[in-house]
Amino acid sequence: MNRKYDIVLVSTSRWDNPYSSVGFSFAKEFSKNNRVFYIDHPISVKEFLSEYSKGEMIKSRKPALLYGKNKYRKIDGASDNLTIVTPKLTLPINWLGEGVVYNYLSKLNDRIVYSTIRELIKDYNIKEYVFFNSYDPFFFVNFPQDIKPTIKVYQTIDDISQEAYIARHGIRLEKEQASGADVTLATSRELSRIMSKYSKKVFCVPNAADFSLFQRAVNEELPKPTELIGIDKKVITYTGNIGTRINYSILMKVVKAHPDKILMMVGPTSTDDYKKVGLEKFPNVIFTGAKDINELPAYLQHSDCLLIPFEYSLLTKSIYPLKVNEYLTAGKPVISTAFSDDIKDFQDVAYIAENEDQFVSMVDLALQEDSDELVEKRIKKAMTNTWEARVHQFWNIIEEVEMAQEKTGALY
Repeated sequence: MNRKYDIVLVSTSRWDNPYSSVGFSFAKEFSKNNRVFYIDHPISVKEFLSEYSKGEMIKSRKPALLYGKNKYRKIDGASDNLTIVTPKLTLPINWLGEGVVYNYLSKLNDRIVYSTIRELIKDYNIKEYVFFNSYDPFFFVNFPQDIKPTIKVYQTIDDISQEAYIARHGIRLEKEQASGADVTLATSRELSRIMSKYSKKVFCVPNAADFSLFQRAVNEELPKPTELIGIDKKVITYTGNIGTRINYSILMKVVKAHPDKILMMVGPTSTDDYKKVGLEKFPNVIFTGAKDINELPAYLQHSDCLLIPFEYSLLTKSIYPLKVNEYLTAGKPVISTAFSDDIKDFQDVAYIAENEDQFVSMVDLALQEDSDELVEKRIKKAMTNTWEARVHQFWNIIEEVEMAQEKTGALY
């Protein structure tokens, strides 16, 4: 495996977001053997003004955002090879239509982010490096002549056409990113198919799990979450964003069919769809709110089965969910809808429902059948889907690129 490169990685997710992130997970794993410079998704003036008073995420970045000071930071507990980089404030332009004004302001934003790259390369004496863009097509599309990554990688994570706000410019920009990259990565088969229209070199590199973190749910005795103190009922849990991907009709059926059990929803809410069906009104439903990823093992340990209740849509068809491997690493029974081809790969260790009624009935089946043997089988499956395995796969891909470069004298 090739380990000589530095990694400059930009992602839509910032390092201190409370939930799992594909880009940051890659960065942490890369940093075990390479220098990694994780560039936070740029913060716009609008976001700075609206979010500044709400927490430390923006406040802690103020010197870097306004003055370009203290733009590099290390993270406690992370490898010293990992450096977080914060660019200066950018302009909020996604609301604009395509055209002259958008293109002009986009170039101004480019100047800001590319100046960060120039300073980074100089300050850390970066020579050969992989530029890894994890699903942030709005920046770093066309590199200026003086910034020349050795290899450019673009990674797609979701079907961008199905996210209304970012689709406005995202569809066009993602095509440009994929066509201009030396390597395009996709996290699912469906995304690989979509990206193959724009890139000749597309590789499917699915999501994974932080195995050591979620193994804590098996190997350690973790404190019972405060929301479950005093509750002695079986607990059915979902973790993740409580948004538009969830089939709330299924959850309503689960709650009604299992009044003797608790449905626990762990994560931030980005839609009020659950209120439209009245899910929060049931006495056996708990919403915990957003939790840091390091808190999740305790919630999984004190749950009896875990859900992936995604609806069927063009968006979910392209998803390989991070959570399936997190769930399996914790050794718990997993019940999922058959929303994508990728989730069906787990039917040997998870319960994959073809319809709503089957999903509901699988809750009791999963609880009845659970055993030490099945726990071991789930964990064994998860061990093949770690970030270490994904990084190993990545370097094999890069080796393939290098071999082609040696034969042709140029990248693809």
